[in-house]
Amino acid sequence: FKMNHDKNLYSPCQMDAAVVLVALVLPAFITLLYFIILGQFPASAQQMAYIVGKGIQFVLPVAWVWLFQRQRFLWKWPRADGLIVSVFFGLAVIAAMMWMYHFWLKPVGYMDTSSAVAKGIQQKVLGFGLDSTAKYYGLGAFYSLIHSGLEEYYWRWFVFGQLRLLVRLRASIAISSLGFALHHILLLGTYFGYSSLATWMFSLAITIGGAFWAWLYYRTDSIYAPWISHLIVDAGIFTIGYDMVHHLF
Repeated sequence: FKMNHDKNLYSPCQMDAAVVLVALVLPAFITLLYFIILGQFPASAQQMAYIVGKGIQFVLPVAWVWLFQRQRFLWKWPRADGLIVSVFFGLAVIAAMMWMYHFWLKPVGYMDTSSAVAKGIQQKVLGFGLDSTAKYYGLGAFYSLIHSGLEEYYWRWFVFGQLRLLVRLRASIAISSLGFALHHILLLGTYFGYSSLATWMFSLAITIGGAFWAWLYYRTDSIYAPWISHLIVDAGIFTIGYDMVHHLF
């Protein structure tokens, strides 16, 4: 998708700022509901809250831009150099994650299969009804291929794009990347604890990743470049996760 961010063609109003504020906190609210508040409820309740919440989240951008702002949607492929940067960044992040996991976090017992972190992940995986390798990889494929694209559409195309109408480029990148990290902090805090250095170290890494993807979207003027990079990173995360839960299947 491409949205025209020329302030001369569309004049932002107070409602745009209000919608951006809602968009910044909505994913965190959805995560709080399905992942934490309903964490001890049956898997069906968590899944229903997830589906409804995500449906609202991903319908909001296109409804606002199309129905209220009357903006056009255009498809645009990134240039070859944009794709190269996208793939390189994704592979570099995976390499860093794999090194940290296999040569640091797992050997010291912080994220081995018997650690408190792994136990929490295992409990959550079973709580979502993922009781087989096929189901786990099915969810991993969905998150890597589809959900990553939806997140880029939401965070880069919509949130970052709307912020570009309201504030300067650097502020747009900073605010959108902090919003992108917010719901991840809830996920990380659940597993690692909110006072853990790991929670804030990984949250900082996510913020930096979100900032890079916002910059990449701005430079390439295409959602595909950050999407490809994002899906590579998500695939790496699910690969590490499988190492911690595969003995359950």
